[in-house]
Amino acid sequence: MFKYLKTPLSLFVLAGLSVSACAQVESPPIEASTTDSAYELVNVTNEVAIPWGMVWLNESEMLVTERSGELRMIRDGKLLEQKIANVPAVDARNQGGLLDIEKHPNYDENGWLYISYSGFEGEGEGSNTTLIRAKLDKEAMALTNIEQLFEAAPNTDNTRHFGSRIEFDDEGFLYLSVGDRGDRDVNPQRLDRDAGKVHRLLDDGSVPSDNPFVSQENANPTIYSYGHRNPQGMAMHPKTGDIWTHEHGPRGGDEINRIQKAVNYGWPVISYGINYNGTSFTEITAKEGMAQPDWQWTPSIAPSGMVFVDSERYPQWNGHMIVGSLKFAQLVLVEMDGNEIKGHSKLFDGIGRVRSLSMSPDGFLYVGVDGKGIYKVTPKA
Repeated sequence: MFKYLKTPLSLFVLAGLSVSACAQVESPPIEASTTDSAYELVNVTNEVAIPWGMVWLNESEMLVTERSGELRMIRDGKLLEQKIANVPAVDARNQGGLLDIEKHPNYDENGWLYISYSGFEGEGEGSNTTLIRAKLDKEAMALTNIEQLFEAAPNTDNTRHFGSRIEFDDEGFLYLSVGDRGDRDVNPQRLDRDAGKVHRLLDDGSVPSDNPFVSQENANPTIYSYGHRNPQGMAMHPKTGDIWTHEHGPRGGDEINRIQKAVNYGWPVISYGINYNGTSFTEITAKEGMAQPDWQWTPSIAPSGMVFVDSERYPQWNGHMIVGSLKFAQLVLVEMDGNEIKGHSKLFDGIGRVRSLSMSPDGFLYVGVDGKGIYKVTPKA
């Protein structure tokens, strides 16, 4: 069931040895790639400050979440001036705000959109990661039929680590990532807490009967996997149907994981990272019953956004994963052979703090960048 790191660190894991977190063994350097030389970045709009999430409704219309709390539409390559109304109030402090957006696999038939945000719903002071579904009245430019599906209890005034990405698998199950809300010593390993988990729901917010903890006493039934820090990337592999995530480590130890049922991904008991001040919070990187990441980055790249490239427009990237880096202001091409990660290289170095990624229905890659807006990756003329 459990995986082993595809870096030199795997030698330590396979030998059953622990590696001191203070040593912070580095992962392979991200070398520059020449595969981006045939492409250029075309700015679509610079009027969205932090484009947290993007979803294509059809070949000409894309919705974009602005972390401050606005929902915008790009139509025929232009950002519409009118903002979409009836967006719920969000706790836009620090890392909170209007977060991810996704459409139902049968959107053309039912019109359901799914939105996550840092919401004030729920008991207690502060906010939580909330999931709603709604429909869009394009004539009125407003959300309608709003239904709250999930809130990650309990509320807290901590404004860090909300997650949050939304993805459907090819069976129609909905996955929602929720960060540990900055309480690493309590939330990620407790099954009666929603934070630090990947949750699995039916499209109406109800709980699938085969969720792993649905019958376990004192366990929240929506939990699918646990032991996560702050997953801000999630995507379904177009060939295998597997759900993949990446998550922020602290100082070092950013991870990519293939999400599996009932698996404990270890945070904060095991980690390749250390505290931001350079001290250690754990001395072990492996423990029985806890999964190793499929890949890890030390030093951290601060990953955000994830897509699998399934497009002949980018033949050298097709079949691989692309991840955004907030810290190093680049895209990272994660080279894959089936479910095995073989290496990585950087694309468009210096583009800016990459927040979100989306593949359009006609096969183009769109990149959301903090402070710069949204870019389309196109072949050079």
